[in-house]
Amino acid sequence: MSWRRIVVLVAVLVFVALLGFGLTRDPSLIASPLVGAPAPDFRLEQLDGGPTVGLQNLRGQVVVVNFWASWCLACKEEHPALVRAWQRYKGEHVRMVGIVYQDTPENARKYLKEHGGGWTQLVDPKSRVAINFGVYGVPETFFIGPAGVVAQKHIGPVTDSILSTQIDSLLMEVGEGS
Repeated sequence: MSWRRIVVLVAVLVFVALLGFGLTRDPSLIASPLVGAPAPDFRLEQLDGGPTVGLQNLRGQVVVVNFWASWCLACKEEHPALVRAWQRYKGEHVRMVGIVYQDTPENARKYLKEHGGGWTQLVDPKSRVAINFGVYGVPETFFIGPAGVVAQKHIGPVTDSILSTQIDSLLMEVGEGS
């Protein structure tokens, strides 16, 4: 076998090994650089046509930002927990914000009509906000404290336990004047 073939064969084997390693890594194990940092500000149109909503205007409250899509099966799995959290916390200093990810407004409205959910829903038509948050799939949920700092990022469907643990923890900061 010639040296050239050996070099090509080794290069191909190294490439396949690196590709295989990259595809087997669990992305949910990669820490978000946003945790502990100020949340990226945004101003987006509401899905229902209401006034634009900016994250800056939600300071002083606990903010739960959930990126979702009507075509996402895991989003359907988590939706009942989000509805229960919205009903439980809507009278407190908590704002839930859904951001439609790579979906049409029509499909998102239809989904919400069928499955419920009266919290703020925003449209991110060019996925710029999702990119700023480092979203690479849905669902992804960010828990933001009253000072505007990301406390936690959750990849995959949230549960009642995850929502209540994160929200209750951040609500303690509201009284501290953060």
